[in-house]
Amino acid sequence: MRVLFGFGWLMAGLTKMSGKAGEASWYQYPGQFLTDYFNAALLKPNVPEFYKTFIEHFCLNEVLPFNYIIPAVQVILGVFLILGVWILPSVLICMFMHINFILSGNMNIISLTLYTSAFGIMMNLEKAHVLTLHRLLKSKRSGKQPAAPALSEVSEEALQPVGVSLP
Repeated sequence: MRVLFGFGWLMAGLTKMSGKAGEASWYQYPGQFLTDYFNAALLKPNVPEFYKTFIEHFCLNEVLPFNYIIPAVQVILGVFLILGVWILPSVLICMFMHINFILSGNMNIISLTLYTSAFGIMMNLEKAHVLTLHRLLKSKRSGKQPAAPALSEVSEEALQPVGVSLP
């Protein structure tokens, strides 16, 4: 799940940098897309008033930095998640960006799915570290091979379906 989540973030950033099929990239006309996006968010009835104030007094004044920072951060987070480097900080930053996206009036199934996926990764952080560059480098320093837990080390409770108790 971590790798797919990272791939989604990587692609989101790359499409903003290069432009979607036939559309201009964010870098081609700096600030145009975000200015339109923020102005549209101000007109949406489902955007909270405190967030409208934030958009009006901060975001619209700082459109150009956001124009370059958002795609770059999305690409960096995508690479970090795919490689398995700094997973927890990366997921927390992803969640922060999702919260802002949702608060700007874009509540849809994809946003909620991605936000829920971030929680899933956080709740299973140990499993998210299985195939990571961090773990590989750590094992190279110690001279040990990275190994998954042996089946004998897994408790019987972990192998049982949820809600089923052992006799």
